[in-house]
Amino acid sequence: MISERPNQSSSESPANRVTQTSADEQGSKTEPPEDSACNQATVIVRGETVRDSNANPPPKGSTAEDKKGKEESPAKEVSEAKLKMRSRLPALDDDADIGVPKEQVVIRDGKADLAFTGTLLASVAPPSADQEQWEEYRIYETNSGKHVFSKVTRTVFAEEQDRYNAEVFEPSPSSVPAQLLRSARDLIHTRPLDWTDAAVTFFGYDPLAKALYRKLGDQFEEHIS
Repeated sequence: MISERPNQSSSESPANRVTQTSADEQGSKTEPPEDSACNQATVIVRGETVRDSNANPPPKGSTAEDKKGKEESPAKEVSEAKLKMRSRLPALDDDADIGVPKEQVVIRDGKADLAFTGTLLASVAPPSADQEQWEEYRIYETNSGKHVFSKVTRTVFAEEQDRYNAEVFEPSPSSVPAQLLRSARDLIHTRPLDWTDAAVTFFGYDPLAKALYRKLGDQFEEHIS
């Protein structure tokens, strides 16, 4: 005689159905209100709330890669000596040497430095400001009648080098640069080229250059009748 057992998997006991129904009702009651600002997906699984973690990405700057990028770009180191120089602008260290004949050394980048005996005629620098770099203009006259023009571009950063540019004007026709400038000038003007023309060629007419020219008198002004 074959006995048949009822299929327990096809039906649930009343106790199990009551327990499941209570859990479902409890989960539906504890469902949080919809928050439009968060914009998160909410799923109810047998009374447990699961939120979609990908709905709101982390704010920019909070990831490890963003923090690493900020750490790799540190601020430039500032030279204390250069800061003191900038704080004294427009005064320069050699202002006391103006008009005093002495041994001079003018630095040049990419060329030999200029050493001569002569006089610093005038120098100029911009007013003090919170700028990272500034320029200094100087004009010298040697004992032999030549003129030296110097332009220095300084920076406050310790790892950056100052830039030095300088030229010599020699009124003698034996000087090749003087011959070239004289020839170009003679094509337009009858007045022979002098050191003031060479200074304008070197410095130009920016506000700092005009301040330098004013210290040397009115010979840089254009007189008209």
